[in-house]
Amino acid sequence: MSQPMYPSSLDWPHYGIGFGGAIWRGFKKYAKFDGRASRSEYWWWTLFTTASFFVLGVPAFVIGMETSPDGGETPGAPAVPLIVALVLFYLAILVPSIAVTVRRLHDTGQSGWMFLLTLIPWLGGLILLVFTLLPPSPAGAKYDPVPAYPYGPYAPKPYPPAR
Repeated sequence: MSQPMYPSSLDWPHYGIGFGGAIWRGFKKYAKFDGRASRSEYWWWTLFTTASFFVLGVPAFVIGMETSPDGGETPGAPAVPLIVALVLFYLAILVPSIAVTVRRLHDTGQSGWMFLLTLIPWLGGLILLVFTLLPPSPAGAKYDPVPAYPYGPYAPKPYPPAR
């Protein structure tokens, strides 16, 4: 499937995008909930956020448990900077993660409001997972931007021709 050639490539889904490009697009389209996101764009973003949580979270957990003054109830002081970094990272990616998920739902032809399924414990996340795995749907085109001049100089002529 080829990507349409329109003035702003950020307005269209990028099928076959790589890891770095997906991260760049995720932050570039920080709070853009309209349009569509390809499967590769969504899943590279998900890999980035998951890996980042592991990189920050596992050391924070291990250091917190090892230095805990009360046997694991509260983390030790050396873990606090990692925990703060983890919370700040989470806050920084919260909006773009929701936005890329909504755009991915649009690409499958679903409404972005389907994201609210995540409010249903376990089942909602599973349903959303299935939706994000679906291939692009022609019905998703309704979420594409409408160009100001859809045909350019090649606008269709009225039929029958004017005399």
